[in-house]
Amino acid sequence: ERTRAERGRDISIDINIAFEESVFGVERAVLIAKTCTCETCAGSGAQKDKGFASCSSCNGSGRVRETHTSIFGTLNSVRECAECRGEGKIPKAMCAECRGVGVVKRQEEIAIRIPSGINDGEVIRLSRMGEAVPHGISGDLYARIHVATHSVFKRDGSNLIADLHIKLSDALLGAEYALPTIDGGKITLKIPAGVS
Repeated sequence: ERTRAERGRDISIDINIAFEESVFGVERAVLIAKTCTCETCAGSGAQKDKGFASCSSCNGSGRVRETHTSIFGTLNSVRECAECRGEGKIPKAMCAECRGVGVVKRQEEIAIRIPSGINDGEVIRLSRMGEAVPHGISGDLYARIHVATHSVFKRDGSNLIADLHIKLSDALLGAEYALPTIDGGKITLKIPAGVS
């Protein structure tokens, strides 16, 4: 029995989003060239209608026993069968798409949901979306998010902050200013008389 499955490499990408998208959240589709599990054979390496046969190299056990003779005596060792990769079975007919490997190199479009309120530099992890390996577990995909700066707003935790420059006369006597909102609307801000 195999003790530990191999794991594919992790992939790291960078995604740039607008300030507004960081506030409200957004879904992005990214196109990545990577090693993927073969869809034709579902990673088995065999033609679907042909099935598997017992491995002749290890007699279906998945392990090969080796005996080495040296000056220290006879040494016995057991290793994973290289023909069937420890599976104990081999395809009767190889998959035409992946040639029996179980993985293929191709471009894959992956949808990444970026949640609302994400900060610049945060990383989103998508499990099992990295590189695939034959008869193993795919790695993970890590997306580092870069948020563009906004011309009006800054973030302070979950709050939005904007600087408003007013005339001295408006600060003394009071006034009303129209301010844009992050969703494209406008609000009227009343400046009280004598504000500092």
